[in-house]
Amino acid sequence: MSVAASGGDYTGVDNLEVMAEAENYNRFLLGLVTRHLKPGMRVADFGAGTGTFALPLNRQGVDIVAIEPDAALHARLRQAGVKAQRDAATLADASLDFIYTFNVLEHIADDGAAVRTLSGKLKPDGRLLIYVPAFQLLFTQMDHKVGHLRRYRRGGLRALVRGAGLAVDDVRYVDSLGFFATLAYRVLKSNGDGSIDRRALRLYDRLIFPLSRTLDRLLSRSLGKNLLLLATKPAATPR
Repeated sequence: MSVAASGGDYTGVDNLEVMAEAENYNRFLLGLVTRHLKPGMRVADFGAGTGTFALPLNRQGVDIVAIEPDAALHARLRQAGVKAQRDAATLADASLDFIYTFNVLEHIADDGAAVRTLSGKLKPDGRLLIYVPAFQLLFTQMDHKVGHLRRYRRGGLRALVRGAGLAVDDVRYVDSLGFFATLAYRVLKSNGDGSIDRRALRLYDRLIFPLSRTLDRLLSRSLGKNLLLLATKPAATPR
């Protein structure tokens, strides 16, 4: 089955460009990846976008392949020297040690098929890291603009990943203050076009996001703007 990262050309590139300026947020996400890496690992970025994470990892010498179906973004990654594919199905089965995917599954109609494909590409004991938007209550014009089909809850994402044959190690909400900020955005910007306010983003990233990460220690089981899941592919059982 062919499973690309988001099914075609991407409509929210301008928002991706703005999000590249969220330094604390992006540093946090990159840290989620690097803490799991070991020398010699083969890694994939599923839905690499503009290369916010694949590019620095590639510069660090990580053996990484970026999966990005958008033609322009795919070409951009390759021009930057990153190995890139447009479809995860083209990768060899059981060939990867670690796959991460940040804010991608919500774009894919059959997200279960996508996770099953990723599971098939992992080696035994390989790990999958998923980061997605949380709570359908928070669905806004911004979600609509960038092509989101859904937002997730802990139980639903856990079931989705287990259905792909993976063992869930951790699943928790992230950015607790972002929950309330997004709820306010939904109320106050209900007629907006879904674009990100660059100045507001910088302010949130600099002042609010670090505090939100501190509060996550108390609230990660109950609420947050996003949802983080880490899973492992079970080792083959000897016959």
